[in-house]
Amino acid sequence: MANTSLLSLEMNEKIAAAAERLQMSRREFLQFCAALATTLGLPQGADAAVAEAVAAKKRPSVIWLHFQECTGCTESMLRAEHPTLEKLILDVISLDYHETLFAAAGHQIEAAREAAMKANAGKYVLVIEGAIPTKDGGIYCKIGGKTAIELTKECAKDAAAVIAIGSCASWGGMPSTDPNPTGAVGANKIITDKPVVTIPGCPPNPYNFLSTVVHFLTFGTLPEIDALGRPKFAYSRLIHENCERRAHFDAGRFAMEFGDDGHRKGYCLYKLGCKGPETYANCPTVLFGDAGGGTWPVGCGHPCIGCTEQGVGFQKPIHLPAKLKNIEPPLQYPRIVEEKGTGATLGAAAVLAAVAGAAAGAGAMVARNLGLSHQAEEMEAAKKAGEKEQV
Repeated sequence: MANTSLLSLEMNEKIAAAAERLQMSRREFLQFCAALATTLGLPQGADAAVAEAVAAKKRPSVIWLHFQECTGCTESMLRAEHPTLEKLILDVISLDYHETLFAAAGHQIEAAREAAMKANAGKYVLVIEGAIPTKDGGIYCKIGGKTAIELTKECAKDAAAVIAIGSCASWGGMPSTDPNPTGAVGANKIITDKPVVTIPGCPPNPYNFLSTVVHFLTFGTLPEIDALGRPKFAYSRLIHENCERRAHFDAGRFAMEFGDDGHRKGYCLYKLGCKGPETYANCPTVLFGDAGGGTWPVGCGHPCIGCTEQGVGFQKPIHLPAKLKNIEPPLQYPRIVEEKGTGATLGAAAVLAAVAGAAAGAGAMVARNLGLSHQAEEMEAAKKAGEKEQV
């Protein structure tokens, strides 16, 4: 198609067909593509390229592995609304292997995985959910007689792209917390010969995953990532920077305990242990569950626990104050409720008047004495001058 204007695609037949498959109007489909392009931080005109890719290109084959996890990442995907999961896996991607969502089981599902990998060698997207145990040769997680280590290496060999979804797959997550009895690690510790895009979160936002896949579908490459493998479009800003309670932080208004006056008024949760000032994620802007404003932990009144950040989530106690990044508060903040002074009583006013009167009287006496002293000095000087003249 090679269009640069999204509006020029509104009457395109392929766009109409794609919108019909996704059970959207053409306008809704184009708005969906524009939202994805905006989320990815793409330049003007890229939304048209996204629309063309979703409408015309072959759906990428996706192999989705499960290891040490709670399936929360998949549950998060199940609650996506734009598009819903069935539209995503039937019209945007081709989900060819997923243990939770497959109707088949046992040798049948393993045969489907091997067939999909063979048919799409060098083209499929590998998604890993869950940490990978490495202790004792990885015996603490086996699927179809193979360890998680073996499956990861086997599936990553011919993958065009590898995505680690959730904190467990990204850096070990909850299974890797001390004492880490299974030696759990993230996927990037096992796959070392190609880049691994990490999408941390417990669970991560499904639209961060969807946007990453659509970027690969549109441009044939994964989005730009930071030093930890996280897509910059989603993890380049601190939660604190876009938090709806940030103004209260700047003004020194904090909730001191759950249920207090400040907590009910929506004050900053920093002193309750909110890890937003040291956690990189787009939770305040993307939200969760498509249920409207405020649908994320801080918006619901609970401090951020830093689940996307290694060394913070599942490591630091929830009540421990965050280490501030990119911002330094004043040395002393005002209290939530400053005490106000009261008016002077009659007794206090009388005392003050007496003190002031005494001070004024003393001042007058000093001035009078100073004046008399000066007059006496002049008279003495005149007397001495007269005595000299007589001599």
